[in-house]
Amino acid sequence: MGWFEALVLGIVQGLTEFLPISSSAHLRVTAAFAGWGDPGAAFTAVTQIGTELAVLLFFGKKIISILKNWFFSIYRPEYRRDPDARMGWLIIVGSIPIGVLGLLFQEQIEHVFRDLRLIATTLIVFGIFLLLADRMGRQDRDLDQLTVKHGLTYGFFQALALVPGVSRSGGTITGGRLMGYSRSAAAEYSFLLAVPAVLASGFYKLADIGDGEGPAWGPTILATVVAFAVGYAVVAWLMSYIKRHSFLPFVIYRVALGLLLYVLVFTGVLDPNAGPVES
Repeated sequence: MGWFEALVLGIVQGLTEFLPISSSAHLRVTAAFAGWGDPGAAFTAVTQIGTELAVLLFFGKKIISILKNWFFSIYRPEYRRDPDARMGWLIIVGSIPIGVLGLLFQEQIEHVFRDLRLIATTLIVFGIFLLLADRMGRQDRDLDQLTVKHGLTYGFFQALALVPGVSRSGGTITGGRLMGYSRSAAAEYSFLLAVPAVLASGFYKLADIGDGEGPAWGPTILATVVAFAVGYAVVAWLMSYIKRHSFLPFVIYRVALGLLLYVLVFTGVLDPNAGPVES
């Protein structure tokens, strides 16, 4: 992987990680469109460390409060009713599904799930699910009403993002909207829930960087830094945007991109498994 390629993919990662359009799909599709090799699951996981650092910075005060009060709640009973301590436990609960399923389906994540036909399908199907969820039923719950059952449900929706094209934020926001949470509450919990899973996955995959088959360290670090800078701007914009607007533009984009991928694959312009994993 060259430096220019890493720069472009870092920008793509930062732009798409928090939007409900799937960053892993866009890294895969961008490389295929450009005629580059598949950047691979390891590159995707490591560059997501950059975007999660953006979350840590943007929600810094909230995350520090969650960590502090959660820690105190372990041995001080008076903290166990604190909303931030409770949020800490619910983030742990919600992280269980993706941790278990990520280990069980590691081989499929790195190979089978990266087929462009599957990505096209998940872009369209889960885009439509997001639209329906965004428009259905009661949607005024806030995070103070989060329960263990809801936390696990969020977690299972997040785990769907192991398949490129689903979108981590899109999947969890869809789950939140189906359970009646407001757009801002669903998005905030989605971003907080992603932190332990993404950081764990990213640090786990560090061993695959620069090992001869995976991408080199230099370009990967560049992409991660760029993803952090761009991602911070995007998360700040999105949290403001969803207070006044629906997810319809993202749904239209997902469906259009999915249909374009179908056309390019089935007309032979793109190989569904285009490009070996980059090194």
